Amino acid sequence: MPLDLQSLVRTIPDYPKKGVQFRDITTLIEHPEGFKESVERIASTYRGRGITHVAGIEARGFIFGAGVAIALGVGFIPVRKKGKLPGETIGQNYALEYGVDTIEIHADVLDGNDTVLLVDDLIATGGTAIAAVGLLRRTGAKVNDAAFVIDLPALSGASRLQAEGVTVSSLMAFEGH
Repeated sequence: MPLDLQSLVRTIPDYPKKGVQFRDITTLIEHPEGFKESVERIASTYRGRGITHVAGIEARGFIFGAGVAIALGVGFIPVRKKGKLPGETIGQNYALEYGVDTIEIHADVLDGNDTVLLVDDLIATGGTAIAAVGLLRRTGAKVNDAAFVIDLPALSGASRLQAEGVTVSSLMAFEGH
């Protein structure tokens, strides 16, 4: 019988602010079978689909993305906050609730021969994921798919990402914010 991964995610009410139900994946990754099965379920969806790299968004996307890359036998690309990568980078700005932030990748990591799977722990409004897709596509690489452990459908991030031509999959969904 498959493991109930959703039961391994802890909900912390009123964090980081009142009214938010924070979905904490640390309890999932601390559970050896749960963590392994999460990575394997994502990887199994994309085997044989020509993926050359997995890109993970800082920071929790690194955890799942690196595992998926290993399971698929492909390289891993860290999508980092500005100023964290050595060497030449390219960046993409995106809007935050109050301001703008920037994510970066190495400038020479991808080209038009590559197909990238974007992985993160959670999709909420989709702003960071959309910025990451735009950044990765600027290299010429194809980014047709994104995988998340958790989707918060009430925040419409998955549908916003789908509007950018990206097929979205998630292991579980939680209602509310």
